[in-house]
Amino acid sequence: MPALDGIRILDMTQYEAGPSCTQALAWLGADVVKIEPPGGGDPGRSLAVGGSYSAYFCNWNANKRSVALDLTKPEGRDMLLGMLPRYDIFIENYGPGIVERFELDYDTLSALHPKIIYVQLKGFGSSGPYANYKSYDMVAQAASGAFSSTGEMGGIPILPGPTIGDSGTGVQAGMAILAAYVQRLRTGRGQRIELSMQEAVTYFMRTRIAFAGDWGEQAVPRLGNMMGGAPTGLYRCAGSGPNDYAYLITVTHRHWDALCLAIDRPELVVDPRFDTGENRATHGEALCEEIATWTRKHDKYDVMRRLGEAGVPCSAIIDTRDLYRDPHLLERGFVKTVEHPERGEARLLGFPTRMSESHVEIERAPYLGEHTDEVLRDELGLTDDELKALRENGILG
Repeated sequence: MPALDGIRILDMTQYEAGPSCTQALAWLGADVVKIEPPGGGDPGRSLAVGGSYSAYFCNWNANKRSVALDLTKPEGRDMLLGMLPRYDIFIENYGPGIVERFELDYDTLSALHPKIIYVQLKGFGSSGPYANYKSYDMVAQAASGAFSSTGEMGGIPILPGPTIGDSGTGVQAGMAILAAYVQRLRTGRGQRIELSMQEAVTYFMRTRIAFAGDWGEQAVPRLGNMMGGAPTGLYRCAGSGPNDYAYLITVTHRHWDALCLAIDRPELVVDPRFDTGENRATHGEALCEEIATWTRKHDKYDVMRRLGEAGVPCSAIIDTRDLYRDPHLLERGFVKTVEHPERGEARLLGFPTRMSESHVEIERAPYLGEHTDEVLRDELGLTDDELKALRENGILG
């Protein structure tokens, strides 16, 4: 039985922060019903390549059901409220004030369903001087220190690649939801959960701040790829591709000794320029060139294999195309294939959590309103004639 079998979620989320949360819970077995406006649905459906069923949408909305319901009409709102008591969790990440405009605030919903776990993901939370500011992933990363610490020394701030502003917030929301559910089992009461994207991203900044922030007294410098000092860093490998590099790190004396042996340069261990950590830092440029002379003769996967087998932490720079063909990820079943209306099949990257007693197959993201009739029949007992009339009046999609 899936771990979250029986937990039901009303999902009023869009783009990525909220959908990343509800998809993770769906992949753990929760029943997630996504409420979308008729017409275009979640704006993420048409974001990036793929028309109304984009790769962006598919990557964050697998294993959900879609109900197209116009909440701007009283009948649509009444149907949502009629469904509410059958669900455990209500979650939204609309802009500031939107759900309040629909009169779907916590006080209203908890009065109807005291056990509801009510979740809101906002750019800056619901209080403080930034509360009414809109946000996206990049804004949250700019507001949290992530931008400022990324880039080459002396260069400009650079946007980090992973969307930790969105999906990082979503994963933290999922953890809070499960904690609230456990608490409800003990107390019988629901509660409101709020996450600020700005605050959520600062969670991922703690290590950088701890190593170079002097307890918040100074800004963490940009260090490029050389954080940790030579020989830790990025090294060019054989090949002319933009990602033909490997990254290695040495933390212990054992790593350093193993590195010298793996690149067939045992004499470097006793070279007076490099025989201590302090000396390696002083002569960092010369040391990096000694290593680069070896890495440039080997492709990045060979460098990764040789150093990995020697016990040196190292990885090839695996690009986003490589991920779908990576032999390790393929053998572990992390790359999944799902149905796609235009491509026939599409590949998705899987879920990193593996549980011995819980398994859920990844299913494709829903078409807009694909489950409207199914859900409203089951939840509200609507007949075919009633569904037809609601659709003709524009309340259903």
